[in-house]
Amino acid sequence: MQPNPTLDQLQMLVAVADTGSFSAAGRKLNRAQSVISYAIANLEAQLGLKLFEREGTREPTLTTVGKAMLADARKMVGMLHDIRSRAEGLKQGLEAELIIAVDVTMPSPALIRVLAAFEAEFPSVGLKMNIGTLGMLWDQLMTRSSNVSFGGQPVNFNEELVAVRIGDASMTPVAAPGHPLATYKGRVPLSEVREHIQLVISDGSQMTKGKDFGVFAYRTWRMTDMSMKRELILSGLGWGGLPTWMILDDVAAGRLAVLDLEPYSERHYQLHAFYRTDSPPGPAGTWLIERFKRELPKVCATLPNALRHRIDSAEAQQSNRNDGPATDPYEGTGLDSPSRSASSTAR
Repeated sequence: MQPNPTLDQLQMLVAVADTGSFSAAGRKLNRAQSVISYAIANLEAQLGLKLFEREGTREPTLTTVGKAMLADARKMVGMLHDIRSRAEGLKQGLEAELIIAVDVTMPSPALIRVLAAFEAEFPSVGLKMNIGTLGMLWDQLMTRSSNVSFGGQPVNFNEELVAVRIGDASMTPVAAPGHPLATYKGRVPLSEVREHIQLVISDGSQMTKGKDFGVFAYRTWRMTDMSMKRELILSGLGWGGLPTWMILDDVAAGRLAVLDLEPYSERHYQLHAFYRTDSPPGPAGTWLIERFKRELPKVCATLPNALRHRIDSAEAQQSNRNDGPATDPYEGTGLDSPSRSASSTAR
């Protein structure tokens, strides 16, 4: 007959190993020492293994095989704790699973921090996340395929949805440093902007069918992936708007240049959490919304000044060096250096 240890026996094994004695394990589990000793003896008999050395020692000591079995026992006890935690949460209204839809423009540093904190706070809650664009977020809610969506303002907001503002972000037009729009002298007029391929994020849903936002070029290349859009812009194949948080390192390193376009300057937009009026989020979903409110400002609050701040830092570091001629860290970024701005103002 195969051994069939009980969870009670495994909990006692873990308790004895952690406390170092049968009596201490009994106090921890609120059991008599004799009950602990009897349960461990029965477990050893069922397994046909000696788990503890008792002879010649004041306290029981795990044998080599006992240490190996202890690892398995901990896993089983951990699963038991998870089951208890999930059951307790469900009794209190905690979601068993949370499905969220997230816009591609959501700052990933904030998203990662929020999800890491979520896992620590709600280990028993399963999470499914769909990343998409524009109308996908609203389609997910309207078809009840998600519990909460996070992104910008929907095109056709209606009374079936509740919007909670959680932060702000911005989009910045950029191109590779060698792109004609990046090398254009002065502010680029609309007539010139229209002549160059614009890379655009497209929406696969029907929510925005026939609608374009911030599209000015005669020729467009469309895609649904923001990371691919960034790679194509870096390669010089076109220009387009990217979330400002995404381009900070590229601009500071000279891989991308901020464009000064007549029809398209840096655009600020609000970020919201959305849910259906007839299906408000439970404790986990509500916590997630509040956590985004805390984390997004850390990434987005200073976005309008983030590029200039980084470049100012680089300029300060350059001025402290005495090993070569000073260079202008603003060159090729699309931003004016303080000296150029001053002379420009004087004119």
